[in-house]
Amino acid sequence: MQESSPQMDDLPTLDTHAHVWDSTCEIISDATYRPNYQATTDTYMDLLDRHGVERAVLVQPSFLGTDNRYLLQALAAHPDRLRGIVVLDPAVSRDQMDDLSDSGIIGLRLNMMHSTAPDTGAMTGILEAAAERGWWIEIHAQGDGWATVLHSLPAGARVMIDHFGRASGPDCPGLAALCELDPENACVKLSAPYRVPAPDLMAIASRLINHFGAARCLWGSDWPWTQFEGSHDYGETREWLATWTTDRERTEMRQSVEALCGF
Repeated sequence: MQESSPQMDDLPTLDTHAHVWDSTCEIISDATYRPNYQATTDTYMDLLDRHGVERAVLVQPSFLGTDNRYLLQALAAHPDRLRGIVVLDPAVSRDQMDDLSDSGIIGLRLNMMHSTAPDTGAMTGILEAAAERGWWIEIHAQGDGWATVLHSLPAGARVMIDHFGRASGPDCPGLAALCELDPENACVKLSAPYRVPAPDLMAIASRLINHFGAARCLWGSDWPWTQFEGSHDYGETREWLATWTTDRERTEMRQSVEALCGF
């Protein structure tokens, strides 16, 4: 697949959503998706360099479960350019979470999109610990699932919303629940439009930007587009942002994104 090379002027220079793994990573037994290829750190860093993207946030792939070793190796190799979001077992210790913070981890991911979605009740302890450390609770959910998971979070938790909240429309219950969040404690990723069931993505983007403010909206490439491989290239994903936002909004986004992502 040939990568395009867009102009850099007002396109984002921090990618807030990408995944990496290699052939040494062990896919969990109950994974609903099992990739037959590698998406290595070196390949991804080369891609960033070619497109003038300075920094990135790596998100632990769901099919690797709580084995975050490869992600942590990537952060250790590029501490000035990478931060990470992990998936954790409820039994993780507070000392281990402190070590993760020192390694460049800025958040804990909850993927509520599968039959094996985490039991948030069983995770109360680490959700509270994450909130105490100022971590983001990054949530991948849609529809009525949003109200359920948001109500399970501890007071003061910082919420990072994946992929437009996967809203089905500007008036759907999930989006309504998201728009009840305090914008000071939340941010939303404008990413992976192919995972969003809404027929009018502009209406979703507008409502999210109106509620959270452009400075709390983030761009993510979703590289390497798991389950949608071969349909996109990296430059295209950056250019999408110009279809969802104005020049002023993109400027606000660029001014705030590094602080939001722990740089």
